Amino acid sequence: MNILVVEDEENVASFIKTGLEEESHSVDIAANGKDGFLLASAKDYNLIILDVMLPEIDGLDLCRLLRMKGIHTPVLMLTAKDTVEDKVKGLDSGADDYLTKPFSFEELLARLRALSRRRQFPVEPLRCADLKIDPITRKVTRSDREIYLRPKEFALLEYLLKNKNKALTRTQILQNVWGYNFDPNTNVVDVHINFLRDKIDRDFSKKLIHTVRGIGYVIREDDNNIQA
Repeated sequence: MNILVVEDEENVASFIKTGLEEESHSVDIAANGKDGFLLASAKDYNLIILDVMLPEIDGLDLCRLLRMKGIHTPVLMLTAKDTVEDKVKGLDSGADDYLTKPFSFEELLARLRALSRRRQFPVEPLRCADLKIDPITRKVTRSDREIYLRPKEFALLEYLLKNKNKALTRTQILQNVWGYNFDPNTNVVDVHINFLRDKIDRDFSKKLIHTVRGIGYVIREDDNNIQA
């Protein structure tokens, strides 16, 4: 999933980002409400984690602005305030759930899973030819043979499959799998594509992951059904 974290405490933001990326999610960080609004307006996120106490625009006002703009992405509000009145304010601003600091990462993950299920259930497996991945269980199979992928490999394959038959640039892949803050000159996309090919295509006569010269990469079942 693509997740936006709007949090001005650097240690907390880093803690959340590291943990979520280990769970195969792509994470963008905004350190203030203004940047959070700009990111949420420019990119489709599956979930937003939003601190209440933020510079520029506070979390409550930011959540209201997002809802007024028609952005209905599930929002998990974070705050050090734990009174009933504070929780009511957060939920009334348009948030979907409320988590009090300090919190355990396991509880954060459980709440994110619950929010995802509410908005996205049922989630259908993604397929290309005999390749299938289940976004919920993260099980990957080809010709009924289970394939183990590292978290970032899974996230890359999931993004390719969600855009099956569409040629994706390296920049698009970087932004949606690694996040906005990644160096655009890195070769990390090419390296991970090679990892995927080794696991997904090497032992099969029909290759699914293809290079599109001058553009980037595509996953497809045949050579004649590509959208640029």
